[in-house]
Amino acid sequence: MYPSVITVIPRDDYLLDISFSNGESGVLDMKPYLDFGVFNRIKDYRSFEKVSVAFDTIEWESGVDLDPEFVYDKCKKALA
Repeated sequence: MYPSVITVIPRDDYLLDISFSNGESGVLDMKPYLDFGVFNRIKDYRSFEKVSVAFDTIEWESGVDLDPEFVYDKCKKALA
């Protein structure tokens, strides 16, 4: 089981500061995903900034969300 997302803060350059229920935190770079499928919805930075925590993961007002395992795995690399 993966830890829950506790907070998410959007930063410049499509980066997200994320903290988890196990005390870890990391940065998730969303730039590599913005040209694929539903992620086009958050390519506009104003849409990207409208991110929040929902159901142990992150989601955007536009309906885009991420699997909690994906969020944790990608942030884990920043922690190493």
